[in-house]
Parts: sequence; C-alpha cells; structure tokens
Amino acid sequence: MASSPTSLWHTLLHLRGNPRACVWTEPMWGLSMALVLPYLSVFMLVLGLEDAQIGLLATVGMVSQVAFGLAGGIITDRMGRRLTTALFDVIAYVIPCLIWAVAQDFWAFLAASLLNGALQVTQNAWDCLLVEDAERDQITGIYSLVRVASDFSALFAPIAAFMVARFGLEPAVRVLFVNAAVVMLAKAVLLYAYSTETRRGRMRMAETRSVSLWRLFAGYGDAVRLLARSHGSLLALAIATLVAAVTLVNGTFWQVLVSRHLLVPDPVLPFFPMVRSLLSVLFLFTLIRRLTSGHDLKYATLWGFGVYLAGQLLLVAIPTSAGGADLRTYALLGVCLLLDAFGVGMLFMLSESLVAFHVDEAERSRVMALQRTAIMLAAAPFGWISGWLSGIDRTYPFWLTAALLLIGLVTTVFWWAGPHAEPTAENGAAGGA
Repeated sequence: MASSPTSLWHTLLHLRGNPRACVWTEPMWGLSMALVLPYLSVFMLVLGLEDAQIGLLATVGMVSQVAFGLAGGIITDRMGRRLTTALFDVIAYVIPCLIWAVAQDFWAFLAASLLNGALQVTQNAWDCLLVEDAERDQITGIYSLVRVASDFSALFAPIAAFMVARFGLEPAVRVLFVNAAVVMLAKAVLLYAYSTETRRGRMRMAETRSVSLWRLFAGYGDAVRLLARSHGSLLALAIATLVAAVTLVNGTFWQVLVSRHLLVPDPVLPFFPMVRSLLSVLFLFTLIRRLTSGHDLKYATLWGFGVYLAGQLLLVAIPTSAGGADLRTYALLGVCLLLDAFGVGMLFMLSESLVAFHVDEAERSRVMALQRTAIMLAAAPFGWISGWLSGIDRTYPFWLTAALLLIGLVTTVFWWAGPHAEPTAENGAAGGA
C-alpha cells in the first residue's frame, strides 16, 4: 500500500539500521551520476560516435548487466550484502567514470560500458541490504523514499548547466565524470561504514561458504521454479521488463532527440531531467499515493502505462523549427515531462514493489538476481534497435517505446481479466502468488 506524505516523513525519520543507511546516502547519487548522465549520449556525439554506435553501446551495457546479474545472486550470498555493495559500487561506477573522463573513441566507451554492467551486482546486493531487515509494511514507503531521493538529486542539475555554458560541453563533462567517481567512492565508503550485514545475509554466507560455485549456479533451477509458480511474480517480471526497455531507450536517446532534432541548446539539457524528477516527487506525494492507496493495483498500473504512453506520443508529435527551439517547443516538452513524470514514478514504484513483494524471503538474493537477469536480457536488444532507428529518424525510437507501453497496457488488462490471482499489496505482503 502506498504511503501518505505524513507516513513517508515518519518512515524517513524513524528508519533504523540498513534501511536508514541506504536511504540517507542515496542523495549522493545526485551529486555524482545525476549531474553527468544527461550529457552522456550527447557527449558521445560530440566525440564523433554515430547513433548506431551509441545504441550498440547501450545493448552491450545491457548484455554485460545480464552476465553480471546472473552471477550477482551468488556473489551477494558468498560475500555478503554489505561488502558486495561497496566493492561493486567501485567496479560499476567509480572505474567507469574515470574511463569516461578520458575517453576519446568508441573503444573507451565500450570498456566503460562493460564494467558498468556490474551495477546489476551492486543493485542486487543493495536491494537486499535495503529491505531484508525492514518491516514488510514499510517496503512501499522505503521504495518511495528511494525514488524521492533519486528525483530530488535533479536539483543539482543547474551546476552541470552552468559548467557546460561556461566551459563548453566536452571539458565540462570530463570534469563532471571525475567528480562522479570521487562522490560515488565516498558514497560506497559511507554506506559500508554505517551498515551491517543483514540477518539473511549472514545465514546465506554461512550456508554457501563450503558450497561449490557449480552447485550454487545449479541452485538457480529452484529459483526458476519459484518464479514459475507465482503468477504475481510473472506479472511483476513482465511490467519490470517493459519498464526497463522503455527506460533504456529514453535514457539513451531522449536528450539526443531534444538536442539534435528539436535543436534545444546544450546548457538547457540537464533542466529537463530536473523538472521531470521534481514532478515525479510531487506525483508520488499526491496522485500516485491516491491511486495506489487501496489493495488493488490494477488501475494504478493502467494509469501508469496509459499516461506514459501519452507522453511518448506527444514527444514525437512536437514540430521542429528551422530556427531552433521556440516557446511552443518548450511548452510541449513541458507537457511531455508532466506526463512522463507521472508514468515513470508510478511504474517505478509498482515494478520495484511488486518484485519485492513476491520474492520468496529464503531465496531473495538468487530470485532477485534471476529476475534482474531476465529483465536485462529481454531489454538488451532495444538499445541496438533504437540506435538503428535513430539513425534513420530521431523520432523513431519513441514510436518504439510507445508500442512497448501499449503492450504493457494491453497485457495488464488481459492479465487481470484472466483467472490469475491479482498481485495486490495485501497478497504480496503475505507472500501470496
């Protein structure tokens, strides 16, 4: 069940232990990666990469995530949630940021993308660290707080805009990547210092210490069977996969379309994710809270897909102006951000919460790793496909995302109309299918 603004503040102020450490260090993302990621695709274009190469890098990154994701559950169980999170934060973020900071060609970006795929290991471990010692009735509130922390990080976007306007895009982005490496290293150290290994983590470390890697990989068969038996998990997996594919395309080509198709100046680019994020926070505290306040999440899911679909269709309908972006362009982009913010906020909260609700507690690490691997494997081709489409017409990737969101809308309607158990907050909290 979604949390009210009052209960979110209560949850934030009364968090203890690992949930507190995870939530309270999350805003550091805004002082690091959030400052520079809006520029990554445009930075590649400036250095001479083509749309198809950028799309290929997105797919390579997803394939790398698949490989790391499959191993993530085993690594997390063997090393523990706390150490895995710290070590793979360095591998997935700190080292790639340093490579991006000095990159000159496709091959450097390829190396960084391969290492950045390790984020699936740290994400898996971090999720376990976040929720395993939390009360189950706090889970949606905790994920809402994580989303709020991520969205509020966009408030730092003017720093990047000032640097790009003052020094130019390429030198500014290189400095921002160095800053991201330093801040992410500090985040990893602080989270490690103020967290402890979870109860389930200590048990899994003891259980897997003398077990061979082959037997641990073979254990994924049990995880597959657990997923197959849970109708709620299958729907959660489908929703998360569609959200991941749409997020991949938007994260890679939204700024490219705005910059190169609608001719919005580079210094303005980071303000778009800032506005989207702040609107998402507003919706989380208002409309999204109301739409998810009951146990039936059917209509919340339909609203998420439907509104997000409207935003993507409007984006491709914005007319171009030979003289550059004008007032009409910015006004229509503002409406797109409004619709996207609601859709992203709703679907993020639902996909993460539904996955967490339907995971068997005893096998959380392996099941979540398997789910993430399946999601990344299914979403991976859309990076290359969208790059190929963008090379033809920069609006085409967003016709693709519109089609994916329509599939999500139709899937949700037919799923709830069928004989399957509804993946409600109530059933999920009880561990039901």
